[in-house]
Amino acid sequence: MRTDAAGLAASLCYTPVIAGAGEDGEMIPARTLLVGSGRIGSRVAEELRRAGGGVVTLRRSAASDSDGWHHIAADLSQPLAEALPAVDAVVVTLPPGEEPDFLAGAISRIAEALPERPARTIWVSSTRVFEGYGDERPLDEGDEPRPRSERAQQLVDGEERASELFGATILRPAGIYGPGRDRLIRQVLAGTPVDHDRRTNRIHETDVVRTILTLLQADEVPAVLHAVDRRPATLGEVVAFLADRLGVPVPPRGEPAERRGTILDGTRLGEVVDGLAYPTFEDGYDEMIAHRD
Repeated sequence: MRTDAAGLAASLCYTPVIAGAGEDGEMIPARTLLVGSGRIGSRVAEELRRAGGGVVTLRRSAASDSDGWHHIAADLSQPLAEALPAVDAVVVTLPPGEEPDFLAGAISRIAEALPERPARTIWVSSTRVFEGYGDERPLDEGDEPRPRSERAQQLVDGEERASELFGATILRPAGIYGPGRDRLIRQVLAGTPVDHDRRTNRIHETDVVRTILTLLQADEVPAVLHAVDRRPATLGEVVAFLADRLGVPVPPRGEPAERRGTILDGTRLGEVVDGLAYPTFEDGYDEMIAHRD
């Protein structure tokens, strides 16, 4: 990792290895680098700022600092033009890119631009890395990925590089839903056919954010963690529930998909996070439907 970031770090008034207390008295990192500017990263940034932590975001497009933290614009498909400031923690929420080596290359470029390895790194991946499994049994964190597609392989390569360079905790959310993530509700309203027998897992966006914040503050963290709620279900069960709540017919059966889905064991998440805000898809979708315009 590079050592030429002193000027930029000083300009951002960085004080190394100092943490503040969150609402529950747990210590938050003094400064966190958030790579990626999607909904998850933006919500984590806001929660950290609200708790008194410093935030730096790295994103492809330029942005002002009017939201209370510092933005750095960079294209991670290329080496960074300038050094990054020293930070205590890094959270990466990048999706796969067009090039097969994008994610592995991106984390390598972040490592090269940082003056030193942070104390904590969270690499947000996806349960898509298990797409090669069948329905033989529920999968847990001890199961090795089985990517079948180029996109899933890119996720696995990114995980491995993040572990190698940062000792990162790999967080694999499944089927994130929540406000603004209502595609399935719209499909049910439209009566779009679905594969009723496909096995699915979900996690509410709020619980993904809570999990990341917990991992940033915990004294000890697992190497790998699956972010799934307590209610794996077939897609048919989910759309039947939504149709009942929405007062519309259950969508008809569509053609079976090539991938039949998997069931993931969320036991470890329950050991790390003190209760989910939305333990089941019924809890989360009930609230979403109640607040529909």
